[in-house]
Amino acid sequence: MAKEFVVGDDSGWKTNFDYEAWAKDKVFRVGDTLVFNYKAPNHNVFKVNGTGFKECIKPTENEAPLSSGNDKIDLNISGNKWYICSVKNHCDLGMKLFITVSDESSAVRGITLSGSYQAFMAVITAIHIIQSVIN
Repeated sequence: MAKEFVVGDDSGWKTNFDYEAWAKDKVFRVGDTLVFNYKAPNHNVFKVNGTGFKECIKPTENEAPLSSGNDKIDLNISGNKWYICSVKNHCDLGMKLFITVSDESSAVRGITLSGSYQAFMAVITAIHIIQSVIN
């Protein structure tokens, strides 16, 4: 049940937008996809580390940014992810996104364990009620 997230929704990938607020209530999981929509070649997307994000530093010149204007990034590994636009001072103007990707299998296991626990507690409660009626 992977989801596709359009970064910034209808606003897309642009300067002077609060991507922290956009991502705040979203749950990103392994298997989901991020879509960066913008007018090429005015912007780009670089995957960076935490320092690159904080200081708006693009990776070395050997790495090319995504620059199609409709860039899709599959979230294949859990953990923290940072993205910036390296055009001019766009990162400083808010074109930066930080998300945390959770492991889908852990989430599913949590639901399964939670459901099993609830079923177990229902059985225990039923046994207790039956024993009360018999006694």
